[in-house]
Amino acid sequence: MHLTPLEISQKLFAKRMMGYDIQEVTDFLYIISSQFEELMQERNKLREALKEKEYQLFEYKERDKILKDTIATAGQMAEKIRIDAEREAKMIVNEAKTKAEFITRDARDSIGRTYEEMTNLKKIKAQFEAQVKAVIQSHLELIQQSSQIVQNPPMQRFSNDLIENDI
Repeated sequence: MHLTPLEISQKLFAKRMMGYDIQEVTDFLYIISSQFEELMQERNKLREALKEKEYQLFEYKERDKILKDTIATAGQMAEKIRIDAEREAKMIVNEAKTKAEFITRDARDSIGRTYEEMTNLKKIKAQFEAQVKAVIQSHLELIQQSSQIVQNPPMQRFSNDLIENDI
């Protein structure tokens, strides 16, 4: 039987000659002390449970803080990785541009050398053609001269040379 504070405050003891009935007061005090002891045990259990819950709450808060810190660190790392990747991509693009410029410059130089060689070859060809024409022209002249000699042989001269050699 649990007593309420109102029941305790309204409890009336039977009066006897020398005061209250000792057994009745003793029984009532025993009931109150039992209930008080139960309440204290329950309070102690609740305090322990509260401490445990507070400890768990503390652990959860610590975990939450660690998770937040981890997420913040991961975000910072992701940002750093992104920045590094962008920087590396720019470096790769710049390197590719440099190589492309080098290849383009080399190709232009090669084309220039090829045109120069072609120009030189054209000059050599023109010189060769001029030399061949000159040789052909000189041969034509020789042929014309020889044909004139054959048509009009210089006999006198030949005969004079013969006479002079004989005499």
